[in-house]
Amino acid sequence: MTHQPVAIVTGAAQGIGAAIVRRLQRDGYAVAAVDCNGPKLDELCCGLPSAAAPVMPIAGDLADPAAPESVTQQATARFGRIDLLVNNAAWRETATMDEITLHSWQRTLQVCLTGPAFLARAVARHMKIAARGVIINVGSIMAQQAAGFAPAYVAAKGALESLTYDLAALYGPHGIRVVTVSPGAIDTSLSADLAPPHVSASDQLRRYAEGMAMAGRLGAPEEVASLVAWLASDEASYLTGTTITFDGGWSRHHLPTPLAAAIAEAPRS
Repeated sequence: MTHQPVAIVTGAAQGIGAAIVRRLQRDGYAVAAVDCNGPKLDELCCGLPSAAAPVMPIAGDLADPAAPESVTQQATARFGRIDLLVNNAAWRETATMDEITLHSWQRTLQVCLTGPAFLARAVARHMKIAARGVIINVGSIMAQQAAGFAPAYVAAKGALESLTYDLAALYGPHGIRVVTVSPGAIDTSLSADLAPPHVSASDQLRRYAEGMAMAGRLGAPEEVASLVAWLASDEASYLTGTTITFDGGWSRHHLPTPLAAAIAEAPRS
């Protein structure tokens, strides 16, 4: 059993998940890194500092109902404890409600909601023994805004956000905190379809984000990882049962920046 803090991170092979793995390892966590893309996961782990805290790759797909128990068992067998769970795995298809297939709908909900829910339950059993732990669910601002082109993803992320509040109430007496982080447009492949369907290329997305985010740019995966690291720390020990929106002001911006600027600069009569 390790005396280091131990984290499970899903969707770990790239993007936000990979940044979280790197940050947690740097902060001294032993990490069970989970992803359905085995080769990409191995590539990540091979590129990490070998002298730092251990990172164990676990090839697993949260679309598999057996994955939550399997992942938890493998992590505890190796490290003996779990201090932090980051439910970051996601999957979505750009399709309207009129277009989406039942298979795509069910897979999205399994990966983005059901898998994370049952992984949280499995991990919480071990956290209760230690009377402490943190569960961070990675949501999306798409759960808070109408999009029209990702109904299953929007529904799943909205439900995950609500589940956070329920789990915080359930597990709070056991010393377990539960929080949602809802990123906006982060510079990853998954964010490439956050913009409407006609805005598909990365440079177009960047221009779109510059117009929508008050920060005037895409966020970086490392910035999300820094927030996750802080939320997992004792400095955030009173923070639970809430959602942290991390979108550069996107969701509170009524008008795209260029249009807002044009209105502000227009001559007054």
